[in-house]
Formats: sequence, structure tokens, C-alpha cells
Amino acid sequence: MSDIQLFRLGGGKVQELPGKAAAIEKDLQMLIESHMETFLGVRFLETEYHTGKTHRGRIDSLGLDENNCPVIIEYKRHSNENVINQGLFYLDWLLDHKAEFQLLVMEKISKTAAKAIDWSGTRLICIAADFNKYDEHAVQQINRNINLIRYKLFADDLLMLELVNAVVENSPQYIIANGSVSSGNGKRHTRTQREQLSSASPALLSLYEQLKSYVLSLSDEVQFKELKA
Repeated sequence: MSDIQLFRLGGGKVQELPGKAAAIEKDLQMLIESHMETFLGVRFLETEYHTGKTHRGRIDSLGLDENNCPVIIEYKRHSNENVINQGLFYLDWLLDHKAEFQLLVMEKISKTAAKAIDWSGTRLICIAADFNKYDEHAVQQINRNINLIRYKLFADDLLMLELVNAVVENSPQYIIANGSVSSGNGKRHTRTQREQLSSASPALLSLYEQLKSYVLSLSDEVQFKELKA
């Protein structure tokens, strides 16, 4: 359970506001979809998106984040609902239906946005009143981009969103080495990030570590992610 407490101050008194879950989860979904860019930094595309007769699924919310990465948002309505597995099921479907998603982005946003989609950062966001320890452990074992967000309502006009866990998919990073010799098949030699760092000077390594440390210290929401070249 979340240990976050919220208090109202006034008139020399302190009043604790009890947190609660939404009486009807659909109301929370509609609220988040109406202000998705403010809450999550994601542009809203579609609600209750049908995945076709063969797949027979329905994605709660579809969006596109500030980095033009596709986002699936699933809301956990019951404590025993395995929303993570369900979300992963839809994530695989989305990656197999890229053209369909591109058409949706083209219709809802623009052709430019559709052409700029970055599939390497496709992400799943699961929102629930609470997650158990098994949920949190499970996402750590899955090499996919998954965010667990816990919500809580206070009084009639306050909504808390807490990032419980964020897992970033790790993929090999290849950097084209300047002045490298072409291989027999005509392709340029590429080097991984680790190889680049192993040959860097001590001064450059120190600068790299300082910059990385500073950026990660800016917020708990900042995650380190290796991008493809």
C-alpha cells in the first residue's frame, strides 16, 4: 500500500485527507483521457480500441508520447486482475500492427507525427489504485518498457499519481565509428556503447559519469535508456 499522506492546512489546524480509489474506474479512465498530456505527457489517440475479430481484444487507451513513442494504457479495475499480462498481450499486438497505428496517428494528429513514430520506445502504462509485490517484481523480470502508476483520490478535487516502478527495455546500442574500415560485405563497422567507453580517455569517462549522474538525479522519473543508432 502507498504510504503517502495528504494534509489540509488552515485556521491553525491540520486535517488529514483520507485517500480512496475511484468508485467507478471508468470515471478515472475518462478523466485521464481528457487530460492525458497533462497527467502523463502523452497525446491521447483513442479509447477502447478494438484489436479486430481475430485478436478480440480492447485496449483501454492509446496514445503517443512526447518522444513520438506509442503508448498503451491499461487500468487495473480489480485487485485480482492481471493487467500487466493483458497489457503485454496488447503490446505484442501493437508491434505486429504498426501500419494500423500509423493510420490512427495520421488521422488524430498529423502525417508528420505518423512518419516520426519511434517504435523502439513503445511503452505500457498500467494504472491502478494499488499494486502488490508480485506485480512490482514481475515487471522487473520483463525486458519491456513498463510503467506502474498508483493513483489515489483525495477529497473531491485532488488526484495523486505515483510512479511505483519504471522498467526500461535494454537493447544493444551500436555507434558508427568514424574512420572505420568497411567489412567484406560493404557495411561499416559498428561499436557498442561499452566498446566506445572502454577506449575513451579518463577525462572523457569522468565527464560521462558526471553528466549521467546529474541527469539521473534530476527526478525519479528520469530513466537511463540506450537508443539504437
